[in-house]
Amino acid sequence: MLQLNFEPFPEFESERLIFTRTVSSDFPEVIRLRSDPETMKFIPRPYILTEQDALDHIANIDEKINALEGINWAIRIKNSTKLSGLAGHYRIQPEHFRAEIGYMLLPEYHGKGFMTEALQRLVTYGFEEMKLHSIEAVIDPRNDASEKVLIKNGFVKEAHFKENEYYNGEFIDSVVYSILNK
Repeated sequence: MLQLNFEPFPEFESERLIFTRTVSSDFPEVIRLRSDPETMKFIPRPYILTEQDALDHIANIDEKINALEGINWAIRIKNSTKLSGLAGHYRIQPEHFRAEIGYMLLPEYHGKGFMTEALQRLVTYGFEEMKLHSIEAVIDPRNDASEKVLIKNGFVKEAHFKENEYYNGEFIDSVVYSILNK
């Protein structure tokens, strides 16, 4: 079975990005990220609208890290201390050497290649440091931008589930993409 250890918390960089632990002072950007209708359009989760909601979300991220159930980073553009996005390995399945990757970025950073760069770095971390065998991403099939980022990073479509989730009064489809550690 997979042996995980997130102590000390792994912080690292890519060409233009810094990956750090999310901290309570990130709450304004967490609110912006999780309350933006465009960013949340394909994410079936409640909006985060208040400082307390954001602090609770950050605390939940920490709980998952401490329990070795997931690891999430604040994405920061180099030369900035502000959170630009969140990304990480969710729903780690140690018995299967598999995790789900998730990511989101503030709208002003969309279309600039930041998420492709972030995903490359997180896949590398997942395979080399966590020793995962496979990483999956579950997206809304209408999310063309996310699909393009996944394909650009070598993910392949595994499944399309019809109306498998019920959220906000409607049934929605899910598509699973994955990549194997070769």
